[in-house]
Amino acid sequence: MAQRIKPFLWRHGPLLTTVLIFVLAYFIGSRLYPAMQKPQVFFNLFINNGSLLLVSIGMTLVIFTGGIDLSVGGVLALTTVASAALLAKGISPIVVIPLMILMGIAFGTLLGVIIQYLKVQPFIVTLMGLFFARGMAYIISLTSVTITDSVYKKLALTPLYIPFLQKTYIYIPTLVAPIMLLVTIYLAFFTRFGRTIYAIGNNEQSALLMGLPVARTKIAVYAYSGFCSVLAGMVFSMSLLAGYGQFATGMELDAIASVVMGGTSLSGGVGNVLGTLFGVLINGTIVSILQFNGTLSSWWTRIGVGALTLVAIGIQSIFYIRKKHS
Repeated sequence: MAQRIKPFLWRHGPLLTTVLIFVLAYFIGSRLYPAMQKPQVFFNLFINNGSLLLVSIGMTLVIFTGGIDLSVGGVLALTTVASAALLAKGISPIVVIPLMILMGIAFGTLLGVIIQYLKVQPFIVTLMGLFFARGMAYIISLTSVTITDSVYKKLALTPLYIPFLQKTYIYIPTLVAPIMLLVTIYLAFFTRFGRTIYAIGNNEQSALLMGLPVARTKIAVYAYSGFCSVLAGMVFSMSLLAGYGQFATGMELDAIASVVMGGTSLSGGVGNVLGTLFGVLINGTIVSILQFNGTLSSWWTRIGVGALTLVAIGIQSIFYIRKKHS
């Protein structure tokens, strides 16, 4: 039994460490501030971090391939402004939502094509994508655009009560991120597409020699990231009932930190989408603790996330070295 448990621990060590850090952080917070023990506070982590979880899911697949996507925050902001502007002109959400999804997929596909066929570094391409998306958002409107559409309002303000938990609820847009998480877990672990992603991250040349569709998969991964970013933008705009080019400034860095804290290696080929969920929850827990404290600066969130990200990288290195020599 011990011989079976030990390899399991070494293989899933980064993920298990992330889960443990989240449990400890939430436990410490609930002991310091008893109000955090209420079930609603836990579900607020999903309500408040739904957009971050969505962009982090897309970012995870990109990092699996050894790439990076810095455009996610800009695409999110562009989605909020573009959808708000279209709704303000009286265009139906039935048209706006599919149009935004197509925009995100097309934008991600374009970035993937440039990276794959023009052989430009993903960092540069997606950084330019970030600048372009933010710029387009400000071209549409320099100020915040209020959403008054009845469908958006109903989606944003209709609570879904959790069974067996009194007065505990989430909102309809909150469900988008968990659904996408389950879809992405299935894609990553139970499909040829997912196996190809891991193969590319481990060794792209070997994946090519094996006859795997490397080019198509890499482009599809960036398209998927664009899709997730647009979904995040729609969830964000529904929660605030507004669109603005300044929304989600720096979210791409929060997404990368969440992915790394979740046990995914920036070099590619190693990681778990489920770990990204706990990386996001750790981020949300730190914010919750600071909110309950009420006296500390919000910059402590950055300090805490930065410290935990460094810890996660160190732990990954230890497990990688141990695995390499075993």
